[in-house]
Amino acid sequence: MARSVIFLVAIFLSFCTLSCIAQQQPCTTYKFSNNKQFSSCSDLPVLSSSLHWNYLPLSSRVEVAFRHTGVTDRRWIAWAINPTSGGMIGSQAIVSFQRTDGSLAVYTSPITSYGTRLEQGNLSFTVLDLSATNQNNEMIIYASLELNGNISTVNHLWQVGPMSENTPMMHSVAPSSPNVKSMGSLDFLSGRIKATRSSSTTLKNVHGILNTVSWGILMPVGAVIARYLKRFESAGPLWFYLHVSCQLLAYILGGLSGFGTGIFLGVRSHGIEHSCHKIIGIVLFCLATAQVFGGLVRPDKDSKYRPFFNWFHFLAGCSTLILSIFNIYKGFDILHAARFWRLTYSGIILTLLLVTLLLEICTRWCLPITKRSMSNTVDKNTSTVAAVAAMDV
Repeated sequence: MARSVIFLVAIFLSFCTLSCIAQQQPCTTYKFSNNKQFSSCSDLPVLSSSLHWNYLPLSSRVEVAFRHTGVTDRRWIAWAINPTSGGMIGSQAIVSFQRTDGSLAVYTSPITSYGTRLEQGNLSFTVLDLSATNQNNEMIIYASLELNGNISTVNHLWQVGPMSENTPMMHSVAPSSPNVKSMGSLDFLSGRIKATRSSSTTLKNVHGILNTVSWGILMPVGAVIARYLKRFESAGPLWFYLHVSCQLLAYILGGLSGFGTGIFLGVRSHGIEHSCHKIIGIVLFCLATAQVFGGLVRPDKDSKYRPFFNWFHFLAGCSTLILSIFNIYKGFDILHAARFWRLTYSGIILTLLLVTLLLEICTRWCLPITKRSMSNTVDKNTSTVAAVAAMDV
């Protein structure tokens, strides 16, 4: 019995020991080939990177080494501090990449727009002892920073991206990409690193959801209700209220909120252009506005202008439906949306198409046949009653 207890305790202690070893950060055991030593380090949460540093508070200096591993092709790497905000704009970056001739470029680059090509320039603080290495499938940037104001906590970012000849190209901006998650706050004194989520990513997701729900779902549902439900006499005025509710809600969510967030994203995203998506969005907003306010001034049924209004309403509605569905798929491409969202939305659209087809068959063929059959039955009953009445006379 005692042996069994000792054995179980040994197994438990071995498991705990292995767990501790497994949780040990690789950066703490890494040895630099140039014999540089750093007192603190942290494995960054994305992009297979780690940061090593020595913080010297008396001289307001930080010695850093940014390491990116798993390099199998030619790419650029960058590590930056943003003294003004937690985003990309305003960040002060150190960039390195291998040129086409095999030499290694390493320089500083202030980021002033999202469309940057990481041009060389001076930073808002002094950078000394700048160098880089590229060997054993890893790239490392070394630098000594003289921070202003003797600060210890900073906003930092790190990135990797593709190359075109000797020009750094834009990295992925998909919501699921690690490139949009590579930012956070860093405390050089305590060694604490806190990851943050980009506000632009959240706003893009909100913009996509608003437009998908409004233009892609509510608008088609409202159109189906307006076209088919009113043909059923039992629906009464209910179809009208449902149609108006769907169209107004779609206009508020997509035409106002979705369009507004799109404009705000365009203003913030300097250098990033999605011309086709933007132009279609503007056209959709104009068509939807014309539809909503046109309904308030539509001519009476007896007016000679009513047929023209009906044709405009019909053509504008069809154009809005087609353009909105196309633009939603265009938005999926821009956001690099997961396959699940495409399949889900495609399933919704196919379901609406199937319902539309069934209602078309029902209202165009089945309903008239039923009405004719009921009419004939009423006529026969009327004739029978008349005949019986005549015989009684």
